[in-house]
Amino acid sequence: MPSSLKEERPQLPPHASSAEHARVIGRRFGYVACALAGCCWGTGFFFGKIAFSRLGVGHYVLYRFIFACIGMLPIVEAPRFSRRESTLLLIGAFLGIPVQFLVQFQGLKLTTVSHAALMVGTMPVILAVGATLFAHERLDLKGWLALLGSTAGIVLIVFSASHGAIGGGNLWGDLLVVASLVIALGWVLINQRLMAQGCSPSAVSSWTLLTGAAMLFPWVLYRDGLPPVRGLGWHVWFAVAASGLLCTAAATLLWNWGIHRVPASRAGVFLNIEPALGSILGVVVLGERLGPGTWVGGALIIAAAFVLTTSRHAEPEVIVT
Repeated sequence: MPSSLKEERPQLPPHASSAEHARVIGRRFGYVACALAGCCWGTGFFFGKIAFSRLGVGHYVLYRFIFACIGMLPIVEAPRFSRRESTLLLIGAFLGIPVQFLVQFQGLKLTTVSHAALMVGTMPVILAVGATLFAHERLDLKGWLALLGSTAGIVLIVFSASHGAIGGGNLWGDLLVVASLVIALGWVLINQRLMAQGCSPSAVSSWTLLTGAAMLFPWVLYRDGLPPVRGLGWHVWFAVAASGLLCTAAATLLWNWGIHRVPASRAGVFLNIEPALGSILGVVVLGERLGPGTWVGGALIIAAAFVLTTSRHAEPEVIVT
């Protein structure tokens, strides 16, 4: 066939390759941000257990968010949310701060750091299921098998707690931690939707924390009264400051920035850092002991989350600005 009759291949516009390159780079940094957020969250239960030596759940969460709000002040910008976006942000703030944290740390008060951290290992699977149901991200057969494996891990850990095994934690404490993760799913998906609609990660992070803290403070003051100031000790002040600045403000900002650039179901693998680091801190630093059922259950949870979030599949598009 003469060359003049050959069909010419369409040429991509010059800006297409640069846009794709920017998308790839943005996604890589998104994964790094999610990994750093997982590291920050991984120390949260450890600092919380230290603070519980002098503070109750309500006062600890109140101090944590006072420091978190202080950490967010440098990046606060004037709100530019529509009425619909404001409604979504308030719902997410209510679920993600007063409800999630009061339930979660009441669970930590009852159980051990290691147990609470291992239960958090179910979050990637919960996140993947939520993304499938509400964000139209696909969960295949391997994903459903991972879900079953993770559920089996929860049953083993809860069974260990209910039968008083060594290092078995507490049945109700473990269940409260899992319940808080289901609540957190709503917060994550609402934040992702807000950012997909054009809201910046810093604006969503800062205003979620500020409005959520504004909902939390009156409830804690009404229920528990003014928090103590004297006699807490430097270790408690350090724990609540680290919980607020590192485990809340920095972690929330990093996570929202990350999932703005990567699919939520894929970013969930970095949440595995939290149960791994949290359980290590509980065993090595706090001297907690885990029974055989807890070890097996924890391994099932983390393995299921790892398989689910590292399986190769087409990644849904995410918005990069």
